[in-house]
Amino acid sequence: MALTEPTQAVLERMRIDKWLWAARFYKTRSLAAQAIAAGHVKMDGHTVKAARELRCTDRLEIAIGDVVWSIVVCGLNEQRRPASEAQQLYEESAESRARRAAAREARQLAPVPGSELRGRPTKKARRQIRGFNENAA
Repeated sequence: MALTEPTQAVLERMRIDKWLWAARFYKTRSLAAQAIAAGHVKMDGHTVKAARELRCTDRLEIAIGDVVWSIVVCGLNEQRRPASEAQQLYEESAESRARRAAAREARQLAPVPGSELRGRPTKKARRQIRGFNENAA
């Protein structure tokens, strides 16, 4: 009896929502599909549907929050793998990398007002707020 190795079918095409999940841009396929439906994912500059077939060498623009990724698809994988392997499925452009680094630096230099506030105000802070609101009226 001869043992044969299981053959893995090389993927040529794949649904874009499934690829975004496998490449770890979104935590679930449904989140990826929602982002696609909202127009946050564009292929070659055009909005697409979640069932759109994706191939290697396709260009994607993915907007996650205020960060925009410009990538080229390098590989397809049906399973969600560790982040180090998922990063091999795409290649990010140099300008996209620079934009993300500049945005990260801007967020660190100028945090959102009120981001340091945690929980309920103290008794002293409540008195100040009440006094400010009463004097403004």
